[in-house]
Amino acid sequence: MAGTPTHTVTNQPPPLAGYDVFAADRALVDAVERYTDPGVLDEVRAELSALGRASGSAQLQEWAVQANEHPPRLRTHDRYGHRIDEVDFHPAWHRLLGKGVSAGLTGAWSRPAGHVRRAAGFLVWTQVDAGNCCPLSMTHAAVPALRADPELAAEWEPRLASTIYDRELRPAGQKPGAVFGMGMTEKQGGSDVRANTTEARPLAEAGTYLLTGHKWFCSAPMSDAFLVLAQAPDGLTCFLVPRVLDDGTRNVFRLQRLKDKLGNRSNASAEVEFDGTWARRVGEEGQGVRTIIGMVAATRLDCALGSAGLMRQAVAQAVHHSAHREAFGGRLIDKPLMRNVLADLALESEAATALALRLAAAYDDGGERERAFLRLAVPAAKYWITKRCAPVAVEAAECLGGNGYVEESGLPRLVRESPLNSVWEGAGNVQALDVLRALRREPGALDACLTEIGRAHGADHRLDRAVKDLFTELADLDGIEGRARRLVERLALVLQGSLLVRHAPPEVADAFCASRLGGDHGASFGTLPAGLDLAAVVERARPVS
Repeated sequence: MAGTPTHTVTNQPPPLAGYDVFAADRALVDAVERYTDPGVLDEVRAELSALGRASGSAQLQEWAVQANEHPPRLRTHDRYGHRIDEVDFHPAWHRLLGKGVSAGLTGAWSRPAGHVRRAAGFLVWTQVDAGNCCPLSMTHAAVPALRADPELAAEWEPRLASTIYDRELRPAGQKPGAVFGMGMTEKQGGSDVRANTTEARPLAEAGTYLLTGHKWFCSAPMSDAFLVLAQAPDGLTCFLVPRVLDDGTRNVFRLQRLKDKLGNRSNASAEVEFDGTWARRVGEEGQGVRTIIGMVAATRLDCALGSAGLMRQAVAQAVHHSAHREAFGGRLIDKPLMRNVLADLALESEAATALALRLAAAYDDGGERERAFLRLAVPAAKYWITKRCAPVAVEAAECLGGNGYVEESGLPRLVRESPLNSVWEGAGNVQALDVLRALRREPGALDACLTEIGRAHGADHRLDRAVKDLFTELADLDGIEGRARRLVERLALVLQGSLLVRHAPPEVADAFCASRLGGDHGASFGTLPAGLDLAAVVERARPVS
């Protein structure tokens, strides 16, 4: 009743809303400025700030909640019994995907600073809801695979780079833009795609086939087209499978069920059956892995970017809460132990951002040496950054206490999402073995990585010592497969250390090198050594724009 309240609400932080997610991320802003040509920097900053303000708005945050509270639903048949194989999404999910497309998150390959601006945007956009990032990632990443067939690329690339999202299922040639999905894994093989059994039977028309088989994981099943792998007469081959054929009829694309996933709830992942499904060959027969590997590399970078975005949002929420919450006579952010925890989390987030944006800049450069750098650095970064995401999200939730375990805080969604990128596009062992493969077959890749690391030589004795330890690890090839994770972890850490020593504020680089490279760190967050400027590290991570 009015006038008889049972309590007054005090000591609660305001919602973290109505802010520019990009401008408030100083590490990300610095990276964009570092890797963007001055001639387009103002344009890029304005574009990213527009996306940042949208991402930080209460409206889009509410759309993200709605999309997750109403997950996609499979409809195999219409009311009359006709097979339709459609996925129904909440309107909020379509609004979010449309916003991501209109922000240029599928159009990196032909714009100035295209990969850096798109990577920064993807990192920002992940913080709204990662569930619509899968089709954005697949659409962006399909381009290098399609370029194996210039005719296909000329037809499809403009559709993929479009800033118009059209959700209707109709021939792609009649739409202003298109989105792509991917289907590689099968029940019996998983990451071992050479064990795939889906069969591709050639048709009379050159380059066309009928597929029979299945895909155990098909990403973004409502897409306009998909890149899939199947066994053609000359071996494993890459194919483009349109959802709707040119004459308006639906291709045979049977959705068996949607996966009931731990996180990523707003996005659909499906099991798909092919039975006389029309497909167009991409690249040569028997060259399926080589053709699609460009797509895989791009999606692996997106996994690193996505995890960096999740970490950033988790840290932003923890620092924001601690800046406004009082306990034991003062603000949490000023308490030495909480400051240690927040600074430790902030170091992990900034290191992830620095490495992921450096990889995006290598894509923009496009030179031979940068391509060699990417060959080794992408799987190493994908391995390490995605592995660090889950512990960061869990610790950040703990910073909010019991509130961090409640759905309304948004932290549980981050926690559920946090393991995903370490699993998708090749789990940890796959990435570690890929690093070994690159070391054995492409010596230029190691040279390029060591050159990058060497740019910080002499700047920090702990980094120099860690590089020597890495050399020792590389020199001992006996039983290297069993030590592959250790090797990849060290490679990723010295890459991050080299970047922070050269580009981050001294207090950030000092704390990172002392803890991650110097060994003065415990097994949990909040165990940074004494003598570091932790207040400055935390203040840099605070989401104030």
